[in-house]
Amino acid sequence: MDTFEINKIAGAILGSLLLAMGLSVIGQMIFAHRALLKPGYDLPVPTETTAAGGEGGGAPAVAPLPERLAKADVSKGQANTKACQACHNFEKGAGAKVGPDLYGVVDRPKGSVAGFAYSDGMKAKGGDWTFDDLDHFLTNPKAYVSGTKMAFAGEADPQKRADIIDYLHTLSDAPVPLPAAAAPAKEAAPAAPAGEAAPAAPAGEAAPGK
Repeated sequence: MDTFEINKIAGAILGSLLLAMGLSVIGQMIFAHRALLKPGYDLPVPTETTAAGGEGGGAPAVAPLPERLAKADVSKGQANTKACQACHNFEKGAGAKVGPDLYGVVDRPKGSVAGFAYSDGMKAKGGDWTFDDLDHFLTNPKAYVSGTKMAFAGEADPQKRADIIDYLHTLSDAPVPLPAAAAPAKEAAPAAPAGEAAPAAPAGEAAPGK
């Protein structure tokens, strides 16, 4: 290969490099970003939680169990136990399956079904299955009984739990009474403005305190 051919090849390579460098400079000029005023990125600020609930207000307050049981629906509770029937019997005398039978479970001592292999956590729990205990257990079985064999993850809906508990409460020869809901607080009568006499008692009635 003579010197002229070598020079042609070297010139072509040099020209390609110069073209590439030129395109890079032009591209940086076109697509250059403005300098940031400060480093980093602005992160979204979390909204404050309030007791009123709603957007940014946290979880709504759960009504006490007696109030939820007062408006519970037994038929809905029975329907909500269909998934439980794979592991539990609900009929009297049907015996245990994967889990213990649930007939008469309300007010029954925990871990007391004869012949069923309870977990150590359930055997150590002690006490009877009260309405409150069932509510806490159905909310999160693994949190209520450490090491429980119960595969059910829990029911998050408070009213669904009340419906189920109300249904379980009926599965007994002598159902225990449901807990009474607290009576609503009575509003106090408005005080009379200063300088005005209190309204007189109707004829025939004694004034309060007499």
